[in-house]
Parts: sequence; structure tokens; C-alpha cells
Amino acid sequence: MRIPGMILRRLYTNGSLRNVDGGVRFEVKNRLSDAMLTGISEIKINDASIPLDELTLDLGDGEEVRACDVGNGHALQFPLRQSITMRAPRSELRKGKHQIKLAFETKPFGRLSFRVTDSLFDGSAKPKAKKDDGAQRIPYDKDYDHNPKMIARRRRFIEEFTGANLEHTSQYSFDPEVTQGNIESFTGVVQVPVGFAGPFRIHGEHANGDFIVPLATSEGTLVASYNRGMKVLNLSGGVECTVLEDRMQRAPVFIFDTAREAREFKHWVDKHFADIRTAAEETSSVARLLEIDSFMANHFVFMRFNFSTGDAAGQNMVGRATLEACDWILENSKTVRKFYLESNLAGDKKGTQVNIMRTRGKRVVAEATIKREVLLEEMRADTESLFFHYNVANIGAFLSGSNNNGCHSPNALTAMFIATGQDVANVAESSAGVVYAELTPEKDLHLSLTIPSLIVATHGGGTGLPTQREALEVLGCTGPGKVNKFAEIVAGVALAGEVSLAASISSLEWVSSHERFGRNR
Repeated sequence: MRIPGMILRRLYTNGSLRNVDGGVRFEVKNRLSDAMLTGISEIKINDASIPLDELTLDLGDGEEVRACDVGNGHALQFPLRQSITMRAPRSELRKGKHQIKLAFETKPFGRLSFRVTDSLFDGSAKPKAKKDDGAQRIPYDKDYDHNPKMIARRRRFIEEFTGANLEHTSQYSFDPEVTQGNIESFTGVVQVPVGFAGPFRIHGEHANGDFIVPLATSEGTLVASYNRGMKVLNLSGGVECTVLEDRMQRAPVFIFDTAREAREFKHWVDKHFADIRTAAEETSSVARLLEIDSFMANHFVFMRFNFSTGDAAGQNMVGRATLEACDWILENSKTVRKFYLESNLAGDKKGTQVNIMRTRGKRVVAEATIKREVLLEEMRADTESLFFHYNVANIGAFLSGSNNNGCHSPNALTAMFIATGQDVANVAESSAGVVYAELTPEKDLHLSLTIPSLIVATHGGGTGLPTQREALEVLGCTGPGKVNKFAEIVAGVALAGEVSLAASISSLEWVSSHERFGRNR
């Protein structure tokens, strides 16, 4: 298993190098996951090898082991967060920077080898002991934080500190242990009302049939509005949904001394794309590097690494893969002066023009032809007025600088995201929408919605939590290979909302509907 060098170097505790009686010492700490140390292969300081029979490992519990004794059936447990202090006899090091090379054998990672540079701690200033400043802190236990006793203790603290009563927050039906990896300091739940709309007929390449749709919201009229839109689309034959593109990005930036070096580097990356892709894809059985887009300005090269990520949304997955790819680049290119893994060009959790043009997540289209008589009968609006209204609203969207010329597609996205365990902050990217309307010769209305950066998942993140999983089961979107099905359903539901709200505005019923259904006085 290959681990990016940048991550490997985090195993070394920076600032731990110092002179001690009879030699030097430094520290490594397991910041990966539980492992076993099965052998020490090589330790060098400034290219001078340290004899393994003279190197000792202090495990922090009073036990010391010679490096040469690790292996040959004698392995050391090396759990996550365990520190090992290494001591080596050698002449005193001068103050300043020194290079250390470490190579050792482990399970399950295999051979790990890396170099670090550390500045010598001269011992003149001893680290200050952490003082208890008397400040109150929310109870936390790094090993048992999701234990019911710790949760109860934390809840009591919050109630006593604030005077609030967490009676409803503390009521939940699942084992809190399942939230590990989803939330820290778990104390309870916020219960969002869930309603269901449908059945809704979708003709997609992945979603084909009638669907009941979960919508989690506290906005009155929303579920009713989507039900109205679905009914109109059903009576008009349903909605056709298509996933056009699928990609997720991380966007590093490389900094050079001159613009010419930046230009040559861009060409070099293009020539070595196959090697970079191999390095990136070693980190995952799912991530596939599709292409690298380059954008040059001044003496910077901004790059968008585009991946497919299977059923996961994939932000963390592509972060690891891009880090490994950049590690290969930095090891093989000699002109990079500085590098950052993210340059803000990925548009993560932001609405950006680049993602409207280049896609982030899924680019999905939902389209339908709405019958004139259906719209008149069900919505008391005619197709001509909707068409006219969309033309006027296009100017309003242009003047406002909006990333969406439709009515309210983020309403559908947010309600479905909450219900199904999506990362709700991704509504920022997913809110972009391109609506197109035209009248047919029969005066029917053809309506099309493109969502250029819909970020959804059916695996990972919050999709595995109990109630969120149930919502995905209602949609038939659990199990491998279901993410495009889910994306098509989301896009179809968003189009239903466009139809309903546009008809309400055109028929002057928008305010009266909210007055009737949406006011919790």
C-alpha cells in the first residue's frame, strides 16, 4: 500500500530532534491507523547511518527495545496516536537544520520510507507544562466520546451551562456509536420534519419508474408544491432525466520563479499524465483520474484534477488521490518553488462560474413537455404566460448576477439532501441551474433544467446513518451503482418544483398559497 510522502512525513514529530547525554533523540508518532512495527530497516542523520544495534526505541511505558531486535518474529504494537522516542549515540549536533531518513517495515502498510528536515531543539527553553486555566469546557473523551455515559455527561454540562432543557434533542432511536466519523461531541439529534411527495414518474437511464420522494423541511407549502408539480408532469407523461457528466475535483496550485518555468511545467505535466494518473489511482480502488485542466496566471499554474468517484461524492477521496499525484510531481519535477493542495479553484462549498462551465459532481438534465390543457386544469395557468414569464425572469436573473435563472431548484436539493444524508453545504455548488423554455406548435410548454454541479452520494458520509438510509431505501438508491439513479431523481424533483412555483407566480396564487399552508402563526 503506497502512502503519499507528504502524509508519511507527518509520522515524524516536528521539533522533537535534540541533543541528549551521549547522543541525540527524536520522535515518531502513528498518525495513520493501528499498525504493527515489524522491522527497522534504516535510520540516517545527515546521510550518516545509525547502527541498529545502538539505536533504542522508547515506547513510553518504561519499555526500551533495540532497533535490531525488532523483527525476526518480534513485532511491536504501534497503535494510532502511539509515540516512539528514538535515541542514537553520536556526536552532538550543531544548532540548525538536519535531515533524517527513516525506513521501517509495518503491517498492514508494508515498507515505509521517508526523509524529513528538522531544526535542532537546543534545550535552552523547556516546553511549558500545560496549565489548567480554569475555563469550562464541553466534556470530551478521545477514545470513548460516543459512549452513552459521555453523551449524558456532555448533555448535563450543556443544560447546566446554558439553562436550556435538551429533552427533545436527547431523544433518538439509533446507537450513537454509528455516528463516529460523522460528528464529534455527539449530544443528540435535531429532528427535521419529513414529508413524502409522489408517486412521481421518471424516465431516466438509471431511474425508470414511479418514485415516492422524501423531503425534509420546516417550510410550509413546500411538500404540497412539489406534489402539484409532480402531478402536472405525471399527467404530461413524466420527466426525462439524463446524467451528462460526472467528475469531482481537487485544485492544487504550483508556484514558480518565472512565468516561463510555469509554462514549461504545464507542458511537462501533460507529457507525464499517465504516470501522474497511476500515482493518483494507487490510493483508491474507486477513484479514476480523468483529466487535468490547467489555468496559468503570472508565475502560477492552477490545476483542476478531475476524478470519477463511484457512488461517493468523493471530496476526501480525490483529496488523497491528488495529494499522492502531487507528491509524485514534486519528486520528479525540480522547478516547483512552492505548492498548495487546494487553490480555491475547485469551488468547494461555493457557487462558481468554473463549475457551471466545467462540472463538479453530476451534470444532470431534467426535461418535460407540459400539456397546455393539463396546466390550465391543474394550475389555472396557461403555457403562454409561463413562457412569457420565463423570458422576463431571465432578465431579472441576469441583472441580479444569479447563478440560476430558474425559480427555486435549491429548495428540492436541500430538502432531499437533508432527508438522505448528503453534505448539505454542497447546495452551494448544486444551486446553479440553467432553465430553458419553449412553446411547441401545439402551445404545449417544453421545459428543461440543467443542474451543472449536482454533488450527491449513495455511499459514505451521512448516507449510512439510520434515518437517512431509510430515505434512500424508499427511493431504491441503496447498494452499489445507484448514485446516477439518485441524481436523476433529484433533478426530476427540482423540475417539478420549477413547474409548480412558476405556475403559482403566473396565476397570482403564490402569496395566497403561503398564506393558506405556510404560515405557522
